[in-house]
Amino acid sequence: MTDTLIPVFDIGGVFVDWDPMYLFRKLFESEEEALWFHQNICTLDWNLEFDAGTVYAEGVAKLVSRFPRYWREIQAFDLRWKETLNGFIPGTIDIHDELVEQEIPTFAITNFSWEKWMTCLGEWPFIEKFDGVVVSGLEGLVKPDPRIYRLFCERYGMAPDSCVFIDDNEANVASARKFGMHAVHFTTPAAARAELIGLGLPLKAL
Repeated sequence: MTDTLIPVFDIGGVFVDWDPMYLFRKLFESEEEALWFHQNICTLDWNLEFDAGTVYAEGVAKLVSRFPRYWREIQAFDLRWKETLNGFIPGTIDIHDELVEQEIPTFAITNFSWEKWMTCLGEWPFIEKFDGVVVSGLEGLVKPDPRIYRLFCERYGMAPDSCVFIDDNEANVASARKFGMHAVHFTTPAAARAELIGLGLPLKAL
């Protein structure tokens, strides 16, 4: 058994470039309109309801009933959800591949609708390389709730201080640290690589 820390990754913002504005810019004529819609109608808090397990059809129907004039744009968030994505973050995939090649177990804890999660499996090859993934929408828990880190550790039989959690959201990183995990606030793949090397993971220096 090795003393190497076990890497536990976030997915959105770390492996995949996700931002609802990629879609909203296609639905509105101006950046201002798209941003207003994101901040007032299809908000990040509303999206978090799906990450906590709400079914898309129900969440969309409820919001349409509140804002019927925007029914088309609200429904697009479900029907055209893949347009909130702008491809992979290659540097992170490289890090993950290096770890997998050296037979270091890797895991993920992701805030993700269970419905949308299932639609990505065939399109995101890196998912199959994880040794396990905790998906918030299946657990009814979302980061930064510390219970999701506890669930992860109990499920896979790990002590918090044996893991390093990598996430682009500072609140999630702070919560993981408070729970007892090592944690890296992801900004760029190069910076994450350097921090992980500093923590003893066997990655190539760039």
